[in-house]
Amino acid sequence: MTQTLQFNLVACGDDHDPTALPVDQARQRILDTITPLGANATERLDLLNCLDRVLAEDIVATSNVPPHMNSAMDGYALTATDIPINTTRELRVVGSSFAGHPFQEVCGSGECVRIMTGGLVPNGLDTVIPQESVQLLPENYIRIDGRTRSGDNVRLAGEDLQIGQTVLSRGRRITAADLGLIASLGIGEVAVKRYLKVAFFSTGDELCSIDTPLMPGQIYDSNRYTLFGMLSHQHCQIKDFGVVRDDPAQLRSTLLAAADGYDVVIATGGVSVGEADYVRDVLAELGSIAFWKVAMKPGRPLTFGYLRQALFFGLPGNPVAVMVNFSQFVQPALKRLAGEISHPPLMLNAVTTSTLKKRAGRTEYQRGILSQAEDGSLIVTKTGNQGSGILLSMSRANCFIVLNAQQTHIDVGEVVMVQPFVDCL
Repeated sequence: MTQTLQFNLVACGDDHDPTALPVDQARQRILDTITPLGANATERLDLLNCLDRVLAEDIVATSNVPPHMNSAMDGYALTATDIPINTTRELRVVGSSFAGHPFQEVCGSGECVRIMTGGLVPNGLDTVIPQESVQLLPENYIRIDGRTRSGDNVRLAGEDLQIGQTVLSRGRRITAADLGLIASLGIGEVAVKRYLKVAFFSTGDELCSIDTPLMPGQIYDSNRYTLFGMLSHQHCQIKDFGVVRDDPAQLRSTLLAAADGYDVVIATGGVSVGEADYVRDVLAELGSIAFWKVAMKPGRPLTFGYLRQALFFGLPGNPVAVMVNFSQFVQPALKRLAGEISHPPLMLNAVTTSTLKKRAGRTEYQRGILSQAEDGSLIVTKTGNQGSGILLSMSRANCFIVLNAQQTHIDVGEVVMVQPFVDCL
């Protein structure tokens, strides 16, 4: 079933184009069309298989963590009323409480219990004096002073998690720390969203396989390898459909095959307005499509729509443009589709050590190296040639230098906005 999307259908034009969509608006329009995977896309997995999966339900604490008051260090447990003021006092050691081996008798006034880190604090006791703060005496006695305060050096029951507390919310991508947190509740299985299934391919008669000698006019296809890496970062099940020649019939058959059983289809190349750029026309026959200008550089040509039930992204052919478009549009869409709670891209202020230039009218994503100066401030340096086909500029970079549509010249020492490569490149 096709869906009709409401977008401005405009073609590529000059840098200063009032009809071009700003990046934020284009991203939001994409996200607004996406319905996250439903309940039928949920599976229950053993906890050890849940790393980097998206939670399909809230994790609620079924017990307190820790379940009992325990010691935060090695020392002696006692009641705070036995702590002297401006003097010393002797206490009798009546037993011990080690982790997993609690003291289960009664400890009265003037008595204490030797305790190790993690050991259960016996009933009636509320304070632990560190072992380095006591003086050992013969016949199981210790001498203490008044430096310790009531409640010192103990972990209260429920201090970490309390019964009924929502520990992790649905839509969170599970981290290594989350695995330990869930395990601390005794939970062994978790409901998660299934992996997204993503198909991708490149288009163009000029593309050559990396294991084949180049003929005149050919270039090696790098985009599929880049997409493989970026999609792997997003924890998707991916299928590479290879290179599709500039032939409408072959493109049509590939699109139909890619749409069968996949949530997302991504193509690179063939999305502009050249005579051999067929993606727009063929996709219009098979699904619904929106093709518009985005006020950005690189990566202006972008095709987004639906191919049957699959999301479709047609990205430019230039390698850097592919990566910029993926980071700004595809990655947020994948997160939304997977049901993941996502946030706006992390943006930081940094001082540029390079002179930066651009034409007015579009947001520009220049590639930079973000680092820390000796005084702790953030600095960023441009990675050389910024052409949309210069992959070296991306390979050396660890961030985008994001220049807004109005900026044209930025001198060394000025503050610019940078977007670090977090989990997409």
